[in-house]
This record gives sequence, C-alpha cells and structure tokens, in this order.
Amino acid sequence: MNILVTGGAGYIGSHTIIDIIEQTDWTPISVDNFQNSTPKTYERIKQITNREILSYDIDLTDIDSARRIFEENKIDGVIHFAALKSVPASVRTPLKYYKNNLNSLMNIVALQEEFDVPNFIFSSSCSVYGNPDVRQVTEDTPIGKTESPYAETKVAGERILSDVAAKGTNLKMIALRYFNPVGAHPSGLNGELPLGVPDNLVPYITQTAIGEREKLTIFGNDYDTKDGTCVRDYIHVCDIANAHVKALNHLFSGGQKKTMEVINLGTGKGVTVKECVDAFIEVSGVDLNFEYGPRRDGDVIAVYANCERSSQLLNWSAKKDLKEMMSSAWRWQQHLSNQSL
Repeated sequence: MNILVTGGAGYIGSHTIIDIIEQTDWTPISVDNFQNSTPKTYERIKQITNREILSYDIDLTDIDSARRIFEENKIDGVIHFAALKSVPASVRTPLKYYKNNLNSLMNIVALQEEFDVPNFIFSSSCSVYGNPDVRQVTEDTPIGKTESPYAETKVAGERILSDVAAKGTNLKMIALRYFNPVGAHPSGLNGELPLGVPDNLVPYITQTAIGEREKLTIFGNDYDTKDGTCVRDYIHVCDIANAHVKALNHLFSGGQKKTMEVINLGTGKGVTVKECVDAFIEVSGVDLNFEYGPRRDGDVIAVYANCERSSQLLNWSAKKDLKEMMSSAWRWQQHLSNQSL
C-alpha cells in the first residue's frame, strides 16, 4: 500500500517514514515544500533504512499542484503533518498560519474524496485544550480558549474534519492530539532540525550545550507549578511516529467505529521545564548555561495527557523515558556538529 506522508521531511514526518519502512510493508511517499525542513532529510532516512523514497516538492496550499500526487500514484492512506508549528511565530504572523495550515488540510481532504482515498490521520495537538481547568486532560475535556493562532488552526482543523464526517463521507479519520515530541532516532542520525533560532525547548537546550547558543532562557518561573516553570508531557518522537503507524493500521483493519476519532498521545506524566533541563544535564554531563526570563506569549501553564484511549483503541503506549529523550537528542546534536546541513 502507498502511504502519503505530508511534511515528510519534517521532524515527526521523517521519523514516521522510518517507522513505516521498519515496521510495515507499506511504501511511503513524501511531500514537503521545505519551509521548515531540508531535502537532506531524505538522505538521512536512506542512511538509516537503506531505502530511497519517492518525494514531491509541492506546496499543498496549491490544490492543482497537490492533485498531481494523486494522479501519479494510487494512494491508500494519508498521514498529514504538513503545517507551520511555532507558537511564537503564529502570534507574530497569524494570517500566515491560518492560510497555510487550514488551506493545506482542506486541499488534502478534498483530494482524498476526489480520488476515493479513505484513510486519514491528522496531526493535531494538545494545544487545543488551552489552559484547562484540569491538568491531566482526556479527549472529552472541553476545548478551552486557545493561547495562540497555531493552536486555533488545530481546533479549526478538527472542526473541519468533524463537519466532513457529519455530512457523510467515505473517509475514516483519526486526529492524534499529541503533546510535546522530543528526542531523536536511536542511531543519532535523524532528529529535530529547526531552521534559525529554535522555538522548542530541547533543540535550544542541545544547541546551548554544544556552544551554538550563549545561554538558554526558561520563560517564566512564577507559574503555579512545583518549581514555577511550565508543565508539559514530553514524549519521544519515535513513540509518536509508531502511534501514527498503529493508527493507520487501526483504520486498515476496520476497527474504527466512528467516522472521526480523537486520540491523545502522551506519556501521561507532567514534567516541568526545569526538570527537563535537569534531566539533560544529568545524561549529558554538560553544565548548561541557563537563566530565567519573563513569561512568553502563547504558553500554556500546565497540561499532560490521559492515555487510556490510545491504549484501548490502538494498543499503544509510550515506551521511552525522559532520559532517553534527552540522550538521543544529545546524540543527534553531536552528530549535527560534524555535518554540513
């Protein structure tokens, strides 16, 4: 079966392609416009898997260009990662985020209906919960006021899929609300590769540790948490990737009872930013230079996952702990320091 992975040169998309190759007999096909990624990702995938994959350099907001993928290939399922993902950048440029994230989603779904491609996995986010009244959220926790345009694009994306389901469709859809992907492939040959200054915590940690950044700023230490820093549910990117494969298998098996299903992906454990920094220092042995700064616009105070539904429906749970997340990210950063991007 041919699986279209949109945003396949990106962080989670590339790890999912690797998991598809290693765990299934499916053929992944990638599409990416390299706004926040690099074509060299495909070389890293080949280095790890010894497989070249078919890829397209296409902007999915252009439906006519995107249609070519479906015309040239029989697609059996789609995993849709392609989206802009920076919370701070979305606050600065909201129209760019709405245009890119929603138009690309609508085009892909429209093309799936046009070409009768029934299986769809949507990359959603825990950011849809906003600042919830409870810190451990289930899929039934009410969606609150979102804290950024990025988060709002995920709320709108889920609403679009729900409306498509309600009108009647041949599509079977799963929206995976995942929490904070971190870490890298165990080989150290593929990981998160932000272009420019990172907005996410772990690449900023590793770039500071390797000497590319002068110091790390932890945004806010006066929150109502155990040490004053924000609480997140950090989850290894390889666990996240495997969950997408299991979700698509769930659709292929006919196990999906509803047209549209929403599933949290997390570890079920809340970890503070400071605890994450401390874990990195422990596994790396690097005396990390960090300081506390003011709160950052768009940041949620605390949220982590209830994972019962992912266990029940997908037979999936996160396997890798925080130390493995940090050590794999550090191996990747050390590999990058010796490579030309």
